[in-house]
This record gives sequence, structure tokens and C-alpha cells, in this order.
Amino acid sequence: MTSPSSARNTTPILKVLKAHMPAMGPVLEVACGSGEHALAFSRAMPGLAWTPSDPDAAALASAEAWRADGPPNLEAPIRLDVTEETTWPDATFKALYCANMIHISPWSATEGLLRLAGRVLLNPGGLLALYGPYLEADAATAASNLAFDESLKARDPAWGLRSREDVVDVARDQGLAYTLRVPMPANNLMLLFRRV
Repeated sequence: MTSPSSARNTTPILKVLKAHMPAMGPVLEVACGSGEHALAFSRAMPGLAWTPSDPDAAALASAEAWRADGPPNLEAPIRLDVTEETTWPDATFKALYCANMIHISPWSATEGLLRLAGRVLLNPGGLLALYGPYLEADAATAASNLAFDESLKARDPAWGLRSREDVVDVARDQGLAYTLRVPMPANNLMLLFRRV
């Protein structure tokens, strides 16, 4: 599978990740989708053992197909559903990365993602990097994001852009401190958290 949005946002996301990821160690990507980010990021950061994950069988097959052309630090994709704790890996990671999942899933998936991060991230200091569009109390929402929010809710009432403040609150409850907000192209944000 290929994703036009993955191709567009790989370079700006990579710039932020390279500035904040550890130099070496295991990284878990949640909701890897097509697997294109996993391939690009593992190539660009060879010290990281990058494990893509997704609950969808087609996404896992795509990630495995991309892995065939990948570097040795790109691990085999694993099935992981953030709402099903029985699928969570029994391992510790130095970083966890998740792009474009929070708004295309029910709120319970965000809660599960943050519980997972609180459980599997290296304590202290493990990095959680979240990429996507958010609503913010202290910033105007772009018209395109408001329209996107409406279209998501039309597809599934449980979907939609989430409040950055709500995400930060739930993260705090899981021992994750909000450390940085990075504006990204196309009215997206990168939100960074550290395990404390």
C-alpha cells in the first residue's frame, strides 16, 4: 500500500524526530498504516530498532512488503490494537511514535495509546511523539481542519479532531509529561511527551 500523505509528511516529521529521538535503542510505531514511515525512518536513523505495528492485517502485510527493501534495523511488524491490552508487547521501548491515528479512531483508542505509552516507555525519559491535527483552546483552528473534523464525524461519529488539552491531561495521568509542541505543515502538530 502507498499513502500520498505519508509521502508528503515524511521529511518534516523526520526532521523533528531526528532532533528528539534517542541515538540508539528500540522504537515502537503504533498504527503504522502502509509502513512507509517505518521504512523511511529506520533508514534515516540506523541506530534505532524500529518496530511497526497495526491492528489491521492488510496494513501489516503492506508494512512487511516495504520491509523487504528495508535496512536491518527495521523489525518485523506486529499486530497491536491499543484498545486490547492482550496485544500489547511485553517489552520496553526508548520511544513510541504514532501518526494520524488519534482523530481516525474513537477516544478509547487515544486512552489506550497513552496507557500503552505509560506502560512500555523507558522510565524515566522515554519519548512519545504524536503527529496529526488537533483542536487547541489557545489557537484558532484552520478552516480546513474544521472541515476535516466535520467530514470525519460524518464518516463515524466517534471520530474527529481531539483537543490537545484533553490528550495532555490523559497523558499526565499515565506519567507522561508534555514537553513540546511543534507546528507542522498542513495545519498538523507534533506533540512530544516524556515518561517521568
